[in-house]
Amino acid sequence: MAIAVMAFQIDQTNSLVEFTNLKCIPIDKEFAGFEYCQIKAINRTYKYISLKVNLFKKPVTKISVNISALKRLNGYKPFLYNITFDACKFLASKNKNSVINYFYNLISSHSNMNHTCPYNDDLILEKLTTEFLNYQLVTVLPVPEGQYALFTSWYAYGIKRAEVQFYVKIS
Repeated sequence: MAIAVMAFQIDQTNSLVEFTNLKCIPIDKEFAGFEYCQIKAINRTYKYISLKVNLFKKPVTKISVNISALKRLNGYKPFLYNITFDACKFLASKNKNSVINYFYNLISSHSNMNHTCPYNDDLILEKLTTEFLNYQLVTVLPVPEGQYALFTSWYAYGIKRAEVQFYVKIS
């Protein structure tokens, strides 16, 4: 038993997160647009994601988000979570849903989306690194090796405004 636990721990410390793709899709171009949406490779080991959403109709006071985790198995199939929530209520709440909070913690320290509604500024996710995700996806909540996608749909006032799709490989 101890050997199995030790082998599991060794396997987990060798895991590596790699960005494979990032897609930012404006649905309502009169409401919001992406100024940039990129994976940047500084060198072989230091890579990060940055994106900026320009909001054209501010302030935004009612936001909901759908998050779908998918794993690649003959195409991307649902993996664990598909959850929709009211982002304004979530950010205002002291008792946060643990699943939503996990996904929120993946971006909150690299983003200006860390306060309650209304949003009067453009939304920015800046330099979300593979190193940070390695810790979150391998240590905090160990995710098995494979290719994954995290699809997010962003709604304002009940209307879908944008989609952001993150693709990673965990090896």
